[in-house]
Amino acid sequence: MGTMSATETGEERDPGGSRRRRPSTLPSAADAARGPWDRFAWVLGIVWVVFMLFPISAASESSAPSIARGAGVALLVAYAVTYMAAYAWMIRSGDWRTAARRGGIGLAVMVSLMAAAAILVGPGALGAGAFLISIAMFAGPIIQALIVATAAFLGQYLVLTIVLASVPDGFAEFGVLYMPPAIVFVSVGCIRLITNAQEHHDEIDRQLSLVAERERVARDVHDVLGHSLTVVTVKAELAERLIDRDPERAKAEIAQVRSLSREALAEVRATVSGLRVARLADELVAARSALDGAGIRADVPESGDVVDPRRRIVVAWTLREAVTNVVRHARAARCEVRLASDGIIIEDDGIGIEWDDAASGLRGMRERAEAAGASLSVGPGEDGRGTRVEVRW
Repeated sequence: MGTMSATETGEERDPGGSRRRRPSTLPSAADAARGPWDRFAWVLGIVWVVFMLFPISAASESSAPSIARGAGVALLVAYAVTYMAAYAWMIRSGDWRTAARRGGIGLAVMVSLMAAAAILVGPGALGAGAFLISIAMFAGPIIQALIVATAAFLGQYLVLTIVLASVPDGFAEFGVLYMPPAIVFVSVGCIRLITNAQEHHDEIDRQLSLVAERERVARDVHDVLGHSLTVVTVKAELAERLIDRDPERAKAEIAQVRSLSREALAEVRATVSGLRVARLADELVAARSALDGAGIRADVPESGDVVDPRRRIVVAWTLREAVTNVVRHARAARCEVRLASDGIIIEDDGIGIEWDDAASGLRGMRERAEAAGASLSVGPGEDGRGTRVEVRW
């Protein structure tokens, strides 16, 4: 294998000859997988740090000695920086368990800094406690986070009550400190509950998408293999009957079996990758070939131009599955296909439909028709014999 050039790898050489990475104009795969909320949610948490000005101001204006005031302000600034770092670190976690560990470290450091500041400058430093709730509310799975946040909220109220009761005129001067924790607890709690509900919604949506994709693959593989293997079986049986009577004809049938097997393999691969699209013109030719190979007189249009182009894919899939059922189960002598701008009719003169045998195919036809806004009807033919399959918009 050859090596990639520096241009191909996104590298360029500096004047000294060493390589350096050239900035890319495209987002990385990790950035593309993360939505705007994941990438910028930290702004919504950090923007509230402006309210740290109130406890910092209270610390700088306290009656404590100037050295204590300076140390208290420094501790509260460190508290604010720790909050921003912990919040950004926590919300970048890959899962809630990791967020709980990171949030726990942040809470421990913040509590220590706030307690030290309160000892130095008095109760005013406790106004920073609301930020503990903001961290706690996102530190872990929903139940754990709510318990930790509630404990932080009640713990602050308990500490405030004890501290203010021990300070002359404490409740009159610092009673306002009871408000921020309550406001943050309610508002941030609502955000966390909404976030949790959105996560549940996203998970359900992912599960539904997965189920839908599995059903699509199962339906398409059934339609592709059912038709292809039916035709292969019919042609193999025909070749077996002709091997002694008409070797050249038998050889031609075997060659078609080989070709059909390769086509089926390619179709299965395309189906699994989501690229398989049935073309009406191809299905008309395949239907005629399958019916002729089974000894059924085929009355199939040469062209599907009459069908609305928007509806041809569903019509093509319906034709494929219906003809497969005719070849497999109908024991018919004749099969007629009629196309219209708004649908298709496939009718045979066989023994009628065996619902158990054709259940999977009929379900697939119905799902495709309903998804495209059409209706599927299956029943006996106009003269009461055989089977009539009709899709109409």
